[in-house]
Amino acid sequence: MNVGLLYPEVYDMARFREGRKEFPPFGVLYLAAVVQEAGHSVRVVKVTPEDTGPDLSDCDAVGFSLASSATYGMMLAARDAAHIRADTLVMVGGVHCNFYPEMSLTDFRADVAAIGESEESILEVLSRAPDRRFDGVAGVLWRDGDEVRREPVRPLLRDIDQLPLPARSLLPADDLILTDRLAGTDLRMAHVMFSRGCPFPCSFCAAGQTRIQYRSGASARRELTHLIEAYGIQGFAIVDDNFVVNKRKVGGICDSIADLGLRWSALSRVDTVDGPLLAKMAAAGCIEIKYGMESGSETLLEAMRKNTTREQIRRAVHATVEAGIAAKVFVIHGYPGETLASTEETISLLTELEPALSRVSLFRFVPLPGTQVYDQAAAHNIRGTHLQPGWDGEWVKFHIHHNDRHWWGTNAQWEETQRSYELLRDFVEQRWGRQA
Repeated sequence: MNVGLLYPEVYDMARFREGRKEFPPFGVLYLAAVVQEAGHSVRVVKVTPEDTGPDLSDCDAVGFSLASSATYGMMLAARDAAHIRADTLVMVGGVHCNFYPEMSLTDFRADVAAIGESEESILEVLSRAPDRRFDGVAGVLWRDGDEVRREPVRPLLRDIDQLPLPARSLLPADDLILTDRLAGTDLRMAHVMFSRGCPFPCSFCAAGQTRIQYRSGASARRELTHLIEAYGIQGFAIVDDNFVVNKRKVGGICDSIADLGLRWSALSRVDTVDGPLLAKMAAAGCIEIKYGMESGSETLLEAMRKNTTREQIRRAVHATVEAGIAAKVFVIHGYPGETLASTEETISLLTELEPALSRVSLFRFVPLPGTQVYDQAAAHNIRGTHLQPGWDGEWVKFHIHHNDRHWWGTNAQWEETQRSYELLRDFVEQRWGRQA
């Protein structure tokens, strides 16, 4: 069977409209690898604002990966403009589909929608393509005549080591290997995923999986060895939602890769690291940890359900630097309830930590579809969601860079938020330059 898997150009959901590539579409690449391994022919198709009408007339099955809500409209345009045969099986999945599967199934005129991990689901779906009946296929919604049927939830894979490596060979090397993405260096690097999921309940984050799964150290080493041999990488960035959760698992990966001589970075919370683990990470080549600080206001951190403190932020940053690793922090400004006073608390903490921080990335709050703050918009005084009256149909407005929309509060509150953002932005840019 010929299978086409479509994904939105990644920079359209990260550096929106700036043409800055981030990381490859891992969801699609893992699916492609599984489908290839099962003996099917696979084509990975990039959808961009300039090219939303690919010729898929040779495909017996087509899958649309809805990797972000911001690109939902662009992917819908691709569904309308692409050349797809009438007898082709149409599948839909991805982040947006996980949260809103019935909408995705309907809008994309799909035969079946997959929810959650889909490496096992897609093979069962493809085997049912001839009769278009998917009863008993765990983790899918499908249309049975005029009825939408939801099958039981698919259990998470017990061992993600069993998956083949992502099918990077289906993309150009320029989409995979970058030289300006690793901790401010020019090292030749790739992105990798060593875990899935995040167990923490932050209300601003669209994490679709709350149980974390780790790959083994042997599996991580196998992928990195392949990347060295195939692409000549000098380093890598771990793009997991929250890599440092289980210290034993992280330590095992570090032990397995320490002799490869690679430099690398990862993301973490401030309350999941300690001195011994940081020393092990440094010995394995870690040169930067990116922490989700989010705010210096404990009132806002509690409202965000971040459940961390200023003291934990201090300890993590200082311990990281003491271990010989650079510390970068992400800050989100404008969460509902942000004021000039809360912004000044963030500035005061950043001022205190300035000598220890290598980089600071400042983002403006956006109520991302699928998050708690989005789905409980009324409780947070949020406006502009697709679940509320007066929805304008503009999914594109949920991009996360340079987003200055008035999302919540009165005009007076918004004016204060704008003024305080400009104060924080100028502070960050004066000390660390413009980053993201």
